[in-house]
Amino acid sequence: MGRRVLFRGGHVYSPADPFATALLLDGDAVAWVGSDGAALAHADGVDEVVELDGALVAPAFVDAHVHATATGLALTGLDLRSAGSPGELLDAVAAAAAASPGETVFGAGWDGTAWGVPVPTPAELDRATGGGWCYLAHADGHSALVSTPLLAAVRKSAEAAGDRTGGLAAGRGSADGAAVVTGAAHDVARRLALDSISPAARAAAQRATRARAAAVGIGCLHELAGPHLAGQDDLVALQRLAAQEPGPAVIAYWAQLHAVDTARQLGAVGAGGELVVDGSLDSGTAWLRAPYADRPGSGLPRLDAPELAAHLVACTRAGLQGGASAVGDAAVDLVVAALQLAAAEVGTAAIRAARHRLEHADLIRPEQLATLVDLGVMVCVQPAADARWGGPGGMYEQRLGADRAAATHPLALLSARGTGLALSSAAPVTPLDPWAAVRAAAFHHNPAHRISVRAAFAAHTRGGWRAARRDDAGVLVPGAAATLAVWAVEDLVVQAPDERIATWSTDARSGTPGLPDLTPGAPEPQCLLTVVDGDVAYVDPRLRRGPGVHEDRTRP
Repeated sequence: MGRRVLFRGGHVYSPADPFATALLLDGDAVAWVGSDGAALAHADGVDEVVELDGALVAPAFVDAHVHATATGLALTGLDLRSAGSPGELLDAVAAAAAASPGETVFGAGWDGTAWGVPVPTPAELDRATGGGWCYLAHADGHSALVSTPLLAAVRKSAEAAGDRTGGLAAGRGSADGAAVVTGAAHDVARRLALDSISPAARAAAQRATRARAAAVGIGCLHELAGPHLAGQDDLVALQRLAAQEPGPAVIAYWAQLHAVDTARQLGAVGAGGELVVDGSLDSGTAWLRAPYADRPGSGLPRLDAPELAAHLVACTRAGLQGGASAVGDAAVDLVVAALQLAAAEVGTAAIRAARHRLEHADLIRPEQLATLVDLGVMVCVQPAADARWGGPGGMYEQRLGADRAAATHPLALLSARGTGLALSSAAPVTPLDPWAAVRAAAFHHNPAHRISVRAAFAAHTRGGWRAARRDDAGVLVPGAAATLAVWAVEDLVVQAPDERIATWSTDARSGTPGLPDLTPGAPEPQCLLTVVDGDVAYVDPRLRRGPGVHEDRTRP
């Protein structure tokens, strides 16, 4: 029989009781939710009592789109987000190469938008690394700086990989050849770089990702894997790690066309996810209906509608989720067309039952939503990307112009149309920081696109489970899985997305459970405990835990 743990003296976010202050876990399930007074009836039969001291108990977050190994390498390796110039980047690369001679230098997070000068050339990276392999992922996750030896390996493989997006792109003004790889060439560079790390380094990176996720209240990660990312061995290793060590659960997706059998063999719930239709806005590879505002062209697709439709049909018939990654509005058009073709072949009901997924959808139009809603598609978005690149003068505005930039990430529209919505980080593109994502959704740079904190929280908890076709998870009610997080909070309020009405309320008569005040500038909640299926994944020493009184009912 599992351990019985009583939480009391706080706030419990539960539809079973909006005024609950206590909760009882029995092994891997929630056994009871109620008041402190009623909790006295359970206190004599528990193994442990957790004194909440006013803390909030809520469902653990689900990050519905991550790349665990790349995220772990960014956490433990070379973080280039603060590099303010090519020189600072090169200095950091040189220091990393000197610290680990002979190993591939991994870096992530650089963004040269504000540098005003060309990015480093492969020759400059060669000098910094001493001629070694170097892979520096751009902040958008769809392009990278690479050194000459890695670039040479990419060039040998790029033609076989079928680069239809101009992957060996000119290096943004570099004088001596390509510095930035994008498209299919970037896929090859990333895979080759990740393949070069040792199993021990891979395990360390994956542990770092799961540890960080647990420390910020994430109880489940959707790993979006594929042959263009880190390969089958990487996914198998991550699943093995998750099965053997405490931490967030891992739900696997395998993004490879016409590879239903492979997805099944890998234990994936879907053969989709990061099946890439286009690229990113920053690199100019997202596929748009109209040309970019700051460069020629409008991007190109990497798939066509009939081949994606055939893939969705195969997934549907196999009982697996399919889906694709599309950023630009033209790319979303292609996904919509593919879904319609698939529905024409297997029927609308079958497509709806499959609950296919659309990742990113930065530029999604109202007329596209009718089909997505009708066909039961889950849309997985990253609000933190809007917080980073949206708003006046931001990267979106530079690439798209003010009018189109104002239309990015229309969360209110998605919510109002009844779209199945899940929030995620797409880590390492944005950090594992779910409260920041909820805040970004509630305080979108365009007020017309904001949703309430409550709606955003639901999309980042229950929505993530629904995106994996687990409709019974993500709420704290009797019988539900014991997957939760405990948060040190200052105030609990009910926040609305529209500034024309009161943006928050503390009136208990509403019967609406409160959530932390996420007004910009307010302190972010601090995680005290993360529990996954009844097992502790993270605990902060500030949390007061003590033995309960467990009656021996076998005595006469």
